[in-house]
Amino acid sequence: MTETQGSNRTFNQPLGGNEMPRFAGPATLFRLPSSERAAGLDIAIVGVPLDIGTSNRPGARFGPRGIRAESVLVRPYGMATGAAPFDSFQIADIGDVPLNTFNLSHSIELIESHFDGILSHGAKTLSMGGDHTVTLPILRALAKIHGPMALVHVDAHADINDEMFGERITHGTIFRRAIEENLIDPQRMTQIGLRATGYSAADFDWSRDQGVRVVQAEDCWYQSLAPLMAEVRQRIGDAPLYLSFDIDGLDPSVAPGTGTPEPAGLTASQGLEIIRGLFGCKLIGADLVEVAPQYDPSGNTALLAANLLFEMLCSFPGCKRR
Repeated sequence: MTETQGSNRTFNQPLGGNEMPRFAGPATLFRLPSSERAAGLDIAIVGVPLDIGTSNRPGARFGPRGIRAESVLVRPYGMATGAAPFDSFQIADIGDVPLNTFNLSHSIELIESHFDGILSHGAKTLSMGGDHTVTLPILRALAKIHGPMALVHVDAHADINDEMFGERITHGTIFRRAIEENLIDPQRMTQIGLRATGYSAADFDWSRDQGVRVVQAEDCWYQSLAPLMAEVRQRIGDAPLYLSFDIDGLDPSVAPGTGTPEPAGLTASQGLEIIRGLFGCKLIGADLVEVAPQYDPSGNTALLAANLLFEMLCSFPGCKRR
């Protein structure tokens, strides 16, 4: 499961389908080796199985396990991009954050502390939620190192509520908190895929008022997003970038397994275009959240999520392209 490179480093490799049937073998993401620590890793894969911050259907706590199960179908080379992440980085699945499933505020503290530990080893993180609440403590940990970051946020929802049922931290408030806490530079933030119904005409305006670029789903219909991503890269510049991808940014026809689905979303190919369009940016971390596998018995939502996570690996700086 390792391959020696010209630099004399050995990189972990996924267990291939001709070595072990895909329905067997390790239950890690991409059937990579597991590790208890991030030491020595370039990229640490980590699950954050929290869903007590969600406001509609629960179940995203099963997202990391479901995505790992379906990831057996993801192979190690990107045929369209020529990207070879497992020949480029030392990557391992370091398991899940141990949460307090009865206490949201304590869980947020545990997530931040866990990521502090990962980042102390110099590893970047590729994370699987969990509901979108998990992104806030991850950003808090990263901001201690990088300061205010650029952000690309793919979602059906802006997640900029001031509070929900009196709570200031839920999956629908995190990006307001992130901007208020100076974790994110709103002038270098782009939200893509926002849509559907709201409570007022101003539901997306708070983001715009802070300087965020908001690209509603209607602006993406029936077209390639490659030109948009060229503009997004220019907006990001050389700033450290975090990518947060809520699976409900995609249309329920391709990703029904989520807690708050909205019609008329992005296509699967547009999701790929967004992630591929970030190659060349200073990507320092990424997450894929809100997969709730029980609402999609086919497994296709989790399978698509696994493929999106692979594309994120391919978009980290330094990923070799053949």
